[in-house]
Amino acid sequence: MITASDKFLFQCKAISKSFPGVKANEDISLSVEKSQIHALLGENGAGKSTLVKIFYGLLQPDKGEMLLEDFQYQPKNPKNARSSGIGMVFQHFSLFEPLTVLENVLLGLDLQVNKTEVEQNVSKLSEVYGLEIKLSSFIGDLSAGERQRVEIIRALLQEPKLLIMDEPTSVLTPFEAENLFSTLRKLSDNGTSILYISHKLQEIAELCDTATVLRKGEVIGEYDPKLMSPKELGEIMVGQPLTTPNRPETEKRKEKLFSFSAEKVESETQFGVTLKNIDFEVSTSEILGIGGVAGNGQDELMQLLIGERIQNGVFIHFKNNDISQLNPRKRRGLGIAFGPEERLGHAAVSQLSLLENSLVTDPKNKFTDYSGFIKFETLHDYTKGVIEKFNVKTTGVKAVAGSLSGGNLQKFVVGREIEQRPILFIVNQPTWGVDALSATNIRESLVALANKGAGIILISQDLDELLEISNKVAFLSEGTLSKPIDTEEAVISEIGAIMGGLTEKEAI
Repeated sequence: MITASDKFLFQCKAISKSFPGVKANEDISLSVEKSQIHALLGENGAGKSTLVKIFYGLLQPDKGEMLLEDFQYQPKNPKNARSSGIGMVFQHFSLFEPLTVLENVLLGLDLQVNKTEVEQNVSKLSEVYGLEIKLSSFIGDLSAGERQRVEIIRALLQEPKLLIMDEPTSVLTPFEAENLFSTLRKLSDNGTSILYISHKLQEIAELCDTATVLRKGEVIGEYDPKLMSPKELGEIMVGQPLTTPNRPETEKRKEKLFSFSAEKVESETQFGVTLKNIDFEVSTSEILGIGGVAGNGQDELMQLLIGERIQNGVFIHFKNNDISQLNPRKRRGLGIAFGPEERLGHAAVSQLSLLENSLVTDPKNKFTDYSGFIKFETLHDYTKGVIEKFNVKTTGVKAVAGSLSGGNLQKFVVGREIEQRPILFIVNQPTWGVDALSATNIRESLVALANKGAGIILISQDLDELLEISNKVAFLSEGTLSKPIDTEEAVISEIGAIMGGLTEKEAI
């Protein structure tokens, strides 16, 4: 039985939750103090998502109890959780792009409210917490940081006592992240407790008062992140030492492998991005990093790179051959592999097994014989090898893709492409949503692939990732790509300015 305390806002004890073949949470107990920013850390599959879904009423625990202030807390659904004083801002924004900020805010409220009163409350919250936003703006016209402000405002209008934040900086520029930290500190100073989930351990040390670490569904311990280095905290999370990958060996870069040029490509959708002045090359054994805040043309560029969109005026050459008009399968057949950002539905088919997902992306028919029959033993060994090498936590090769956690599916998708030994690998957000150890393993695999002669186009919103393993970096802002520069010459302050929309001359 949990004992109420003036010190703690929220407590849980012995929370357990199992799914068929998986024990997600086992006897988890943690306590969040009043006005505290409390980190919840753990590798992929550690049980973080399951736990916060229980806190927010999306899942029901098999056993255990929760206490919110002095009251037993057993939310049956998210509406029940919000009415009790718990709000949540998810990693993926749940906003309607064709609607205005005000319309989205009104849709997010549980009760019928007076429109004028809501406008006044939003104005007050914006002023107090620095969440400047124009209510008449359409969501589709907003940056990722502005959209996040809308999500936070929606949550704050419910007057939460505890606010759960899931990977909140994954799509933000360094400047936007600093603004978010300032907002969260103000919330904490004004009495709101925050449960903060992130794989970016540097920001945990900067922002959080306490960190509870989960491993394999159990609590490993509670730590003060300000007294530890991010590396030490990461090693506690994964239970083993972490290494830092080196960039590909520059002396191995010998010849131009791939080039892309487009003066202007109009967006196909109302809220899409028109690409302008895109021009770059990739050599053998080179990683070109392309950064930028989400929504600045990454998806549109990826469609052109992999052949999902064929467009006149776009010139793409691979090994001195014009591939501008080739579809994705034909490009795969030439030795180009793809890792799209969207895991389910784009990089993998949810209802198919991992075996079948390996088969459908087989570019050179190595899993079928001359008669077209599937070589199941070869396919099984290949898929099993991907699972083992990239530490994919799953029940086996016959598990359907949709049954894997986001991070584990990401590891499988990236591993599946790398193990095809492509000549060129085009990948968007390869370590999105994966833990520190898995991110390190993926980055090391990308570097190893480049050192064997492959070229890599790495599209990522993780600035640390780009600077860590890319030989050259360029940045997308409002559809325009900056000139690629050697990573060793990159200056963080200038990069942040370019990502925020300034030209390279203005950033200097």
